[in-house]
Amino acid sequence: MARPGLVRRLGREKLRDILRTFFEEPGARLFKAAGLSPNGITLLGFAFCVASACLAASGWLVWGGVVFLAGGVLDLFDGALARLTGKATAFGALLDSVFDRLGEAALFVGLGVYVLRADVGEDYRAYFLIALLLALIFSQGVSYLRARGEGLGVFTRAGVMTRTERVILLGGGLLLSWIPWLLMGILVAIAAVSCFTLFQRMFTIRNMLDKES
Repeated sequence: MARPGLVRRLGREKLRDILRTFFEEPGARLFKAAGLSPNGITLLGFAFCVASACLAASGWLVWGGVVFLAGGVLDLFDGALARLTGKATAFGALLDSVFDRLGEAALFVGLGVYVLRADVGEDYRAYFLIALLLALIFSQGVSYLRARGEGLGVFTRAGVMTRTERVILLGGGLLLSWIPWLLMGILVAIAAVSCFTLFQRMFTIRNMLDKES
């Protein structure tokens, strides 16, 4: 019987292949025709995240969600364009990783500013900020483990809550932020599942290192 983790991984790989064939590669050709570079798309995606954070901080949560998801879509194209143009470099991969983390962090800051300014009860504000900080800490921890593993020669994207899931949940939460408590519930879910993913990825890396030793 196939293990659930293997089935989930194969499902992600199949979805990734479909996205690459029918979405990323055609989009990359359009960006190439427009004269954009892979690093330019990375920085443009980051600018979208900052704009989303500013909109969220100003209380425009739904529009913040639209812009944040648009930035997430842009993030699909920088690697595809780099492969298409033969401009894939180690620095480009580093730039993409750094600005992915900064873009997510920017949105969390924007949400923090929003709840500090919003006309909500003190209890709600306190719980929201706790959920927000935990979601940020564990999300960054998951991303750090992947990078640290690669530094040790182990390459893995194992885990339930990866960046793709976070982007979809955060963007969807902003789009549906008019539903009471939904956004905070999503932050709690991101924090909890990211905490689980952190340890899941940690032990996956340990097992992979043990096999190599």
